[in-house]
Amino acid sequence: MPIRHYLEDGVDSYEALIDGETIQWDAGLSYARHLQTEQLLAAQVPVSDKPDEMLFIIMHQQMELWIKLLLHEVAVAMGDLKEDRLARAGKTLDRIVVIQRHMIHSWEVLATLTPHDFASFRGFLRKASGFQSHQYRELEFVLGLKRPDLMLIHDGDPVATARLAAALAAPSLYDEVLALLSRRGIAIPVDRLERDWRQPYLPSEAVEDAWLQIYQDVDNHWDLYDLAEKVAGIEYYFQEWRFKHMKTVARVIGHKTGTGGSSGVNYLVKALNLSFFPELWSMRTRMSAPRAGGNYAAPDGCPFHG
Repeated sequence: MPIRHYLEDGVDSYEALIDGETIQWDAGLSYARHLQTEQLLAAQVPVSDKPDEMLFIIMHQQMELWIKLLLHEVAVAMGDLKEDRLARAGKTLDRIVVIQRHMIHSWEVLATLTPHDFASFRGFLRKASGFQSHQYRELEFVLGLKRPDLMLIHDGDPVATARLAAALAAPSLYDEVLALLSRRGIAIPVDRLERDWRQPYLPSEAVEDAWLQIYQDVDNHWDLYDLAEKVAGIEYYFQEWRFKHMKTVARVIGHKTGTGGSSGVNYLVKALNLSFFPELWSMRTRMSAPRAGGNYAAPDGCPFHG
């Protein structure tokens, strides 16, 4: 079958029989145009002639693409939380976790870069470092880890600085979750609902009490309990991503100083103690086994009353 040309909605369209299948395409939107593959595949520009640098570049580029998607999905979830659409937000939060799990496994590809492989081109990278990833920093801000001093490294990039400043000044995912709890009648301190969003979040015993109330009465707070577990899952997998990052770096360069001047592995180890949703984790220590019938007892043996 020769190529057949026809007009469809005023656009030049074509079809041909290939391997027994009728394949159609048009001059309007192609696969390559939609995905911008020419620009995408031209974005790998090694600074050395060493063969393993291509792996290093592509692995970090794909990580940046996944972080871009995470930022998009978190924004979608936060929009639904603001409108009290928990089921829709939950679907997006589930997707975020799947993306994170994929990112975790991707470190295994980079871990095939041996110390000899990396040493062959590391010197060409000069001071370029993942520490300078503005998207990663924005993701930390959006999830709730606000550290204004880390914006200094992006002073020379006005676009990145503007994005980070906006994320820093806006409520985080955790802030939106706490606001939702308040709207649902859960007691959240006013100073956690109305504050300077640019400042780091400080754990609150009252917020911990609020989560304990939800977790010890799941029948009456099932949707909030389910939301809490989905949010906790995001931190769980984020920390696993951090851990795999740290172990990959240790496997490739040991305890050498990072190209950007950080302490390398030691700095990544410290990051494992940083939390986005602190009371969701500290509350678990206070939980006790349920009594018969599903009610919980407080650690001192008294029944817990929300």
